[in-house]
Amino acid sequence: MLPEEAGDFDREFRAAMSAATETLDLTGVLDLLERWRRVARSSRDERAHRRMLEHADRLTDGDDVATEAWPATRARLGL
Repeated sequence: MLPEEAGDFDREFRAAMSAATETLDLTGVLDLLERWRRVARSSRDERAHRRMLEHADRLTDGDDVATEAWPATRARLGL
């Protein structure tokens, strides 16, 4: 995870733990940890992770961003 994402993780984790304390259900905590595990894996390449976040922001703003279908990406990467 990027240093600037640590605060987001901390806030989300505290909220999930607070909810789990009330409901006695850890599902939300486990879901959060799984989602952040994917973020941690994605951010191993910091430049690529930042580029992905920038593209996501641009797509959210309605900008035109070059994309590639998942099957094409898999083929390109040999997966």
